[in-house]
Amino acid sequence: MASPPPAVLHMEATPALDLLTVPQVMARLQLGRSAVYDLLRTRQLASITLGRARRIPAHALTDFIRTRLDQEAAA
Repeated sequence: MASPPPAVLHMEATPALDLLTVPQVMARLQLGRSAVYDLLRTRQLASITLGRARRIPAHALTDFIRTRLDQEAAA
């Protein structure tokens, strides 16, 4: 039995990057589509584009929420 190539072993060892769709972010933030796209447009919420699809890394959503909480606490 042959062992898998090193590249496959490396990919399995690294955690998968969780990418969210705009509707998933809408549901988590309980915001409308326009509000989420405004956050993306103003770069308050980081995203990547894959072809025509916009995806938001889960850690970017967590960072956004943490930043907003910090801003509210400082006010």
